[in-house]
Amino acid sequence: MPRFRALPIRARLALLVAAAVAFAVAAVSVTCWFIVRGKLYDELDDDLRSSVLTLQREEFEQLTDACVPEPSDTGTITPRSNQYAQLVRADGRVCVLPYSAAAVGVTGADKAVAAHPDPEKGTVRDGTDSDGERVRVLTTAVVVKTGPLSRAVVQDYAFVVALPLGNTQSTLNELALLLLLVSGVGVLGSAAAGLAVARTGLRPVDRLTEAVEHVARTEDLGVRIPVEDDSEDEIARLSRSFNSMTSALAGSRDLQQQLIADAGHELRTPLTSLRTNIELLTRSEDTGRPLPAEDRKALLTSVKAQMKELAALIGDLQELSRPDTDPHAGRTQIVAWQDTVESALRRARLRGPELTVTADLHPWYVRAEPAALERAVVNVLDNAVKFSPPGGTVDVRLTDGVLTVRDHGPGIPADELPHVFDRFWRSPTARALPGSGLGLSIVARTVQQAGGEVTLTQAEDGGTTATIRLPGAPTPPPDVP
Repeated sequence: MPRFRALPIRARLALLVAAAVAFAVAAVSVTCWFIVRGKLYDELDDDLRSSVLTLQREEFEQLTDACVPEPSDTGTITPRSNQYAQLVRADGRVCVLPYSAAAVGVTGADKAVAAHPDPEKGTVRDGTDSDGERVRVLTTAVVVKTGPLSRAVVQDYAFVVALPLGNTQSTLNELALLLLLVSGVGVLGSAAAGLAVARTGLRPVDRLTEAVEHVARTEDLGVRIPVEDDSEDEIARLSRSFNSMTSALAGSRDLQQQLIADAGHELRTPLTSLRTNIELLTRSEDTGRPLPAEDRKALLTSVKAQMKELAALIGDLQELSRPDTDPHAGRTQIVAWQDTVESALRRARLRGPELTVTADLHPWYVRAEPAALERAVVNVLDNAVKFSPPGGTVDVRLTDGVLTVRDHGPGIPADELPHVFDRFWRSPTARALPGSGLGLSIVARTVQQAGGEVTLTQAEDGGTTATIRLPGAPTPPPDVP
């Protein structure tokens, strides 16, 4: 079995097909041989019964008078036909008819028929004659006429007739040889057909294998396997799955490369500014020319702000580096969304103490990761605080699973709305403000993983409205107030 599994698939399929056909051909051939054998033997048996009826038309005395001594006592009998006929007594003595080809060997079954004759019963068997030739033997009771319409059974006698089996055996042997030759040709043909079918059937697999090897060798994810649109077999499904997989991998790699490029670009500015400020501070120390206190304080403040910006950017990158599939399904739970929004509002009010933040929150339970959901709400509120004018108002409402955050800032131009959830995208008017351009991307990702949707639209009388819709949880957990 291990050696069979080590063979190529084509060879295994060809061997399996050949074995299956060989088994089927062998079963058919053996069945055919036995059916023909049964038919030939039935014809012999019918001929034997006909001969018994013909021979027993004579009177019993005539039969016994016609008998000659057993071949073993008198020598060789000159046969008059290819038929065997003899009488057998219950004690085993044999009376061979003169026209019998030879004497037939007597068995215990023949003597039993003579000892207990029954016209309705008899025995049919294979035997041999005195010359060693195989014969088909029928042993029956001896029935003689006792009147015009009646017959009687002669006690202690059995009538034995036989026919040679030579022609029948020759026919069966020729048939066996013919079936053997046909079976051999059929097996060889089935092996060749199985190999051809395997090659044809596995040709798409070969293309798929070559494509996989090409991808592994060159990392070229643009390879596609041609598939007919109307084909729904297993190979077509496998090919479509491979094409979908390579497309997804190519898209993921492109996004990864884009993320790395954008992250490098975004990191370059704060790092350059941070390095410049640190070099100024270091140079003042090395040259012994201390900076004025106000300038030194401003540089340190700038360094702290840049470090804070870098920390926020790195945190956002870590959040976005998680796979799009939900690997935190084990950490999701039923969350009271109104409590999450309340917690985010406290942080937002600290960041914009000069703003008026109104809230109208109604209970709503969702299934999500609590920390990720709070971060998404904080990002939306941060944007509203950032773009609100001094003394402005931010309106927050949560009703029936719909959270709206509306500010009264300058708003977002209509042509920029399709890009607000792109990674690292920032409006030209907002590039001077702190931020990495990843906040709304994280919001969109978190909301999508929770099964909801988020949109940004222009408010009617100015400003921007952010809307988050999340499906409700079936029931709140017992420990949620």
